[in-house]
Amino acid sequence: MITRTLTALISLALLSACSGGNAVSTPEFENVSVHDPSVIKADDAYYVFGSHLASAKSKDLMSWTQVSSGVTDGNVLIPNVTEELSETLNWAQSDTLWAPDVIQLADGKYYMYYDACRGDSPLSALGIAVADKIDGAYKNKGIILKSGMAGIGDDGEVYDATEKPNVVDPDVFFDKEGKLWMVYGSYSGGIFILELDPATGFPLADQGYGKKLLGSNHARIEGPYMLYSPETDYYYLFLSYGGLDANGGYNIRVARSEQPDGPFEDSEGKAMIDAQGTPGVLFDDPAYAPYGVKLMGNYEFLNTDQELSASGAGYVSPGHNSAYYDEKSGQYYLIFHTRFPYLGEQHEVRVHQMFLNEAGWPVVAPHRYSGEKIGKYSGKDVAGEYKYINHGKDISAEIVESQLLKLNTDGTISGTVTGTWSLGDEHNAKLTIDGTEYSGVFLREWNEATASNVMTFTALSAEGISVWGSHVSPQNK
Repeated sequence: MITRTLTALISLALLSACSGGNAVSTPEFENVSVHDPSVIKADDAYYVFGSHLASAKSKDLMSWTQVSSGVTDGNVLIPNVTEELSETLNWAQSDTLWAPDVIQLADGKYYMYYDACRGDSPLSALGIAVADKIDGAYKNKGIILKSGMAGIGDDGEVYDATEKPNVVDPDVFFDKEGKLWMVYGSYSGGIFILELDPATGFPLADQGYGKKLLGSNHARIEGPYMLYSPETDYYYLFLSYGGLDANGGYNIRVARSEQPDGPFEDSEGKAMIDAQGTPGVLFDDPAYAPYGVKLMGNYEFLNTDQELSASGAGYVSPGHNSAYYDEKSGQYYLIFHTRFPYLGEQHEVRVHQMFLNEAGWPVVAPHRYSGEKIGKYSGKDVAGEYKYINHGKDISAEIVESQLLKLNTDGTISGTVTGTWSLGDEHNAKLTIDGTEYSGVFLREWNEATASNVMTFTALSAEGISVWGSHVSPQNK
């Protein structure tokens, strides 16, 4: 947004002046607002599609251009949307659309899985629209699922919102065998998966709502997204826990399975089917907070007295992510929307690089992607003072503020926490912090808040808790 862009430019100018005008290789970012971004690569560009018929595109995952926004006639994606999707909007008693997903099928066409929801109930409809080109125009092919009805649901049974799904937040994907699936769901009865016909994109017959993977009793779990890794041969199911607004405690989690339709487990081996709410209790967060690997929640890297920029870097309620694996480079990316400390409900798209630790679990780079590639580092590169974040396992609106620790040259850790650290295989990180072991990577990244390249670490414990570190900016010390 304009305010954040101007602030960043002013900060960069001040930093350049105060460092004697030394040239800094500065990544170029252009930010956009697309809530619930679902990514697809087409025509040598990355596209994200989100709620309210918003979309954007980028060549490099850094500079984004808004393509569309708003469920109004004239939107380039569906130019006559109020008529084209009138059945969906009428059923959901809504004037907007929620999180969609777009995939290209064998016929070369692009299939948009759209959905609408009343919002204060699971009265929702999910359908398919098809276009010849990625940016539209999409033509409606019809509704495939409905929820929230009084009486018999789409599975032929009485609809019970504590056990049946809210038919929103679809993600459609091919498994390694070429089968087509849709994972979907939000709150209500949980997260479900359906097998689709790869020729038509419609559900195969006689599945009803499909198979439940986790959730029920209005657990605050939504936004499922599936990513297969050929490195580990696992299917990774990303999820968002909590509420999406600035006070909702939204956070990103992941579980994995050897099969696309489960069963899914977290890093402790806990069965995700047991991640459920409590009967009769609305939004009982403590019941399901222990399940799933928590990749990130609310945080702020506070700048130190030695660093010139007054404002740090952080996110509030990051979530509803998609993910992308680049087969050529072997790089993984996490794409999500986030709010920011002290900026209310303003939100933007962010992209962070991901890596797999030695146990085959994703760990997320602490700073946004700026074109960096992981390298070969020495102990001297890694040692030093870090701003440290422990993301914990809770669902909370509290912003975790960074504290200082030091990775000493003798392999010890001192400061706010104590322990040991080691560097292996060029960039692999091993940390033991207050008796808990964490596994991940070291990575040199661009820190927007200090306009400098800094060493970072990202690591995960067996309990599914992520820790991050970001070097205190060296040229400002």
